[in-house]
Amino acid sequence: MTMPEVVAFISRYAGVAAAPVRTHTTVTSVRRVDEIYHVATTTGDLRCRSVVLASGACNVSNVPALRQAVPPSVECITPLDYRNPGQLRDGGVLVVGASATGVQLADELRRSGRPVTLAVGEHVRLPRTYRGRDVLWWMDASGVWNQRYDEIEDLTRARRLPSPQLVGTPERTTLDLNALTAAGVEIVGRLAAVRNGRAQFSGGLRNQFALADLKMNRLLDTFDEWARVHGRDADVGPLQRFEPTRAPARPRLDVDLESGEIRTIVWATGFRPDYSWLDVPVLDRKGYLRHDGGVVDAPGLYAIGLPVLRRRKSSFIHGAEDDARELVEHLANYLASGVAAPRCGD
Repeated sequence: MTMPEVVAFISRYAGVAAAPVRTHTTVTSVRRVDEIYHVATTTGDLRCRSVVLASGACNVSNVPALRQAVPPSVECITPLDYRNPGQLRDGGVLVVGASATGVQLADELRRSGRPVTLAVGEHVRLPRTYRGRDVLWWMDASGVWNQRYDEIEDLTRARRLPSPQLVGTPERTTLDLNALTAAGVEIVGRLAAVRNGRAQFSGGLRNQFALADLKMNRLLDTFDEWARVHGRDADVGPLQRFEPTRAPARPRLDVDLESGEIRTIVWATGFRPDYSWLDVPVLDRKGYLRHDGGVVDAPGLYAIGLPVLRRRKSSFIHGAEDDARELVEHLANYLASGVAAPRCGD
């Protein structure tokens, strides 16, 4: 869907649902007193037995602490601050992070004529299309998106995986590291440290590439097996495999940030949730919600829309529907019981 189509879809949904939404309202506090939640907002307070947290997981930029060691002569921005290449200083740009946002910004900045260096750590490589269909069609049809959270061996890791290297364009192009290399973007390893004015990069770039390629090919094998078992080979294109990610012959291991070569660093290092307004003791030591499939570790408190909440598709617009159906059933039972409800699965 194009951006206008998404806006129209959500606008129509709002009209059909006709929910009593309070716009231009900021929640400043949620706390629990005597089994009742007190929700303080800028347009008045609310009291309720249950609260659903639908504020998302990408509220603030997750910038590593080593940013503090960057020389003041280098401007630092995040994707939340970025609007277009014209707002940046003239000169070279270091983009840190090669997930969806990082590769898109590296491509746009390079197209503007700027020298761009991309620091690559762990990433998820996917083609935009596979065997004539969008890769997300395959994720849905093959059942990968529907894998439940209680079926995933390492759930914590699954919820922390970077976003796939995908871009939405009318041409449905694949924007991977090979495409960026061909466009003139310099690829270096993960930014490991900033010391004495120098950015130092990891030497494990080939291993990162090999791991990303291996995981992509395993996923494509899953698609192929699904098509074969379900008799869909005739409906899609022929089998495909893609060129391995090309590693630079001698990737740079450091760059002098005080030389003027790099004028701006864009920290495309992901996002994290902001629960500074949540005055209920339900966060772990890293600031993430303690929950079991969206049932938060406090009676009557729920979450929706977080990565792999109940399924791999949970953080997508279409993925929230199945999660919502199950959580609403749990919530209704809690409200009907008059006492604390059991956790999902109990």
